[in-house]
Amino acid sequence: MAARTNDSAPENEEHGKASGANADERVAAVRRVGAARRRKRSERPLARPASADEARSGPTGVQGAEPSGGVEGAKPLEEGTGKGGGGGKTASPTTQPRISAVRRAAAAGRRSRVLHLAGCAALLAVALTAGSIALGAARDNTGQSVVPASAAVSPGLLATGDLDTGIASLQSHLHDQPRDFSGWATLGLAYIEQARTKGDPSRYPQAEQSFKRSLALKADNDQALAGRAALAAARHDFEDALKYAEQALKVNPYSERALCTRVDALVELGRYADASKAADTADDRRPGIPVFTRYAYVHELRGDVRTAERVLEQALSSAVSPGDIAYVATQLGQLAWNQGDYDTALTHYARALAADENYVPALEGRARAQAASGDRAGALKGLQDVVSRYPLPGPLVELGELYAAAGDQVKADDQYALVDAWTALARANGVNADLDTALAAADHGDKASALRAARAEWERRHTVHTADALAWALHVNGRDEEALPYARKATATGYRSAAFLYHRGVIERATGHTEDAREHLRAALKLNPGFSPLGAREARTALKDLEAAK
Repeated sequence: MAARTNDSAPENEEHGKASGANADERVAAVRRVGAARRRKRSERPLARPASADEARSGPTGVQGAEPSGGVEGAKPLEEGTGKGGGGGKTASPTTQPRISAVRRAAAAGRRSRVLHLAGCAALLAVALTAGSIALGAARDNTGQSVVPASAAVSPGLLATGDLDTGIASLQSHLHDQPRDFSGWATLGLAYIEQARTKGDPSRYPQAEQSFKRSLALKADNDQALAGRAALAAARHDFEDALKYAEQALKVNPYSERALCTRVDALVELGRYADASKAADTADDRRPGIPVFTRYAYVHELRGDVRTAERVLEQALSSAVSPGDIAYVATQLGQLAWNQGDYDTALTHYARALAADENYVPALEGRARAQAASGDRAGALKGLQDVVSRYPLPGPLVELGELYAAAGDQVKADDQYALVDAWTALARANGVNADLDTALAAADHGDKASALRAARAEWERRHTVHTADALAWALHVNGRDEEALPYARKATATGYRSAAFLYHRGVIERATGHTEDAREHLRAALKLNPGFSPLGAREARTALKDLEAAK
């Protein structure tokens, strides 16, 4: 499950500013893309991904993670060296995280649309060749999802507040002590943290390699087993996440990471009653902010918003570090936004940003609340800032829809192209992106691919989010009678989502259930009248037409 967004404390800014060297890299990338396209013209295009409603994956299904410092500059593992992170070798420029290509593309977009689109294509080309390095939300708004940092990386590594230094120190240690199974497990968890904070799925294979080395040295160490569970959850492989979490808990029943991931996995598999029991167990054994946020989300999924809010308020009152304050305040902001209480949401986001002015989930949440409140200029500025540094699916789709709502379809399409690029990279690194693909493609891309992705995801797990995605994909493909049962499943638990209600109302209208359609469209707009820049407008239009036809 996890919290609603990719909630890590923002990473440090990239060292240095855009330079002539970066421009040369972009030009070279464009040339490579041209050659790649000539070779790949006969291949089918990649499906359009990332939902504007599912964003909790955050890269998490699982919705987010607790705050921590970024893992800036962690070096990748090199095959055959037997050394941590490349055995202490100096990383060459070509080993720098591929996600930086997305950031460069987004920055280039503000200077030149031509370079922006070239950057998108460059990232796609990189993703197509990402296998050479053995290569996520919902959100309700995208996401990516991974595991809480405070449970993922050892307290000692986080204590300094400088994960860069911690990673470098750990790599040096593993160079000298390659049989330290605990060190390998911690390095793997740090790579997951880097993937989460930087939106860089190319770190997942490196994390997997670290865990394998740790388990080869000590097969029953709970830190590596819990790490493998977290990695599986980050890749949206929730069956394996549950399996490894259970294995870790057999070794150590009090493993915070394993307790949290077990809740995450059960939620994302649609086993809500089991998830509730797992949250109670986690609360009994390891009460704390990572567990409290999961406990709150389990209640929110059942429509018990009051309990969710109470638990989060208690978590905020116990938070001490700026990262924890920013994280929990942001969760409260998102809960308030989901209920259409934009003033309260903005207050919580302000508190989060007072603790950490660069906390990206709070910046994104504030922009969404500004958009819903009518401050379109503030929302555009905020989201442009977010995607220039963190071009993740959720904010990209949100920004694209803001542009589209303002009548600038060209800029909107640029954002959707970047979503495609991120999803290609995620898939190349073993992340299952079908849920994001289904919703984004249904609204902004290939409708047939949206339906294929939604059906594939429903085969894997039956959650309210997958039911909604399948319902909507069936609808846009003209199969409303088949869509209606899934739309009803999506709202069956009591989970209060304006997007779900909107989708159900539109499908009911298409199937002739006009009274039900009016009821659910009204409910969507009453609950959260600004739930989507485009969806809310379409809901109002549909409701107006239904009222006129009475």
